[in-house]
Amino acid sequence: MNGEAKWYVIHTYSGYENNVKQNIEKVVENRRISDLIQEIRIPMETYTEVKDAKTVESERKLFPSYVMIKMVLTDDTWYIVRNTRGVTGFVGTPTEPVPLSEDEIEALGVELREPALEVDYSLGDEVEVIAGPCEGFTGKVSDINLEDQTVEVIISMLGRDTPVRMPLSQVVKCDD
Repeated sequence: MNGEAKWYVIHTYSGYENNVKQNIEKVVENRRISDLIQEIRIPMETYTEVKDAKTVESERKLFPSYVMIKMVLTDDTWYIVRNTRGVTGFVGTPTEPVPLSEDEIEALGVELREPALEVDYSLGDEVEVIAGPCEGFTGKVSDINLEDQTVEVIISMLGRDTPVRMPLSQVVKCDD
């Protein structure tokens, strides 16, 4: 079997995707094999719907009854995954799972990180806080951390400049 981690697809009973993911994660933690089974994902998509005149963002499974797993295929990892409650098998031949090709991985967006927020402000810009405990305050941007998706804003409270860290989505650039 192969020594490099690749993405595979597991077929599960309908509605068991989350249970399968949690059960495999427990086994990985208990057996300390995170180097062999590296990542488990349930492909989801975010969609917007209107309910009672309000727009609500929700998530749904892109591929119901399927779970993606990045692992080094060995006899042990194959056995662990195959015998997890709720798993009906791997996608591929009955005796050997078939890894996803690079094109398939790219098409599914599996390797992509969380979608990054784009911001229209930069260091030193005047911004307004539109949500959270500091809603309504304005201040200057002193730090932007795209990796953590946070921004630090210097807000004047009670006559003192106070740095406040908050999610990027809670801040908008003030109109000049």
